[in-house]
Amino acid sequence: MKKTLLAEFTAREGAEAEVARMIGDYALKVREEEGNIAFDVYTKAAHPRAFWIFEVYRDEDAFQAHLNAPYGGPFNAALTPLIEEDASVLTFLDPLAMKP
Repeated sequence: MKKTLLAEFTAREGAEAEVARMIGDYALKVREEEGNIAFDVYTKAAHPRAFWIFEVYRDEDAFQAHLNAPYGGPFNAALTPLIEEDASVLTFLDPLAMKP
């Protein structure tokens, strides 16, 4: 079963350009991961310091491989002082079962 989530965080005032650069570089690496299906980065139209990342992985094993990638820890350590939250807020999503 696919692993789907939304990661959210808010860049501190004045840090949005640096955060955008960092997340853009990080996205290129994540998209190369074997089990990554999507890693789409958005900002909220009405609040451009608010970043939303829609992530989809092949399965739980692919998600765990993503969490253990060697560039993840350094990215998060560099991101933390640039955002308002203590860390990215993760919301895990399940597909809606649609009846025909």
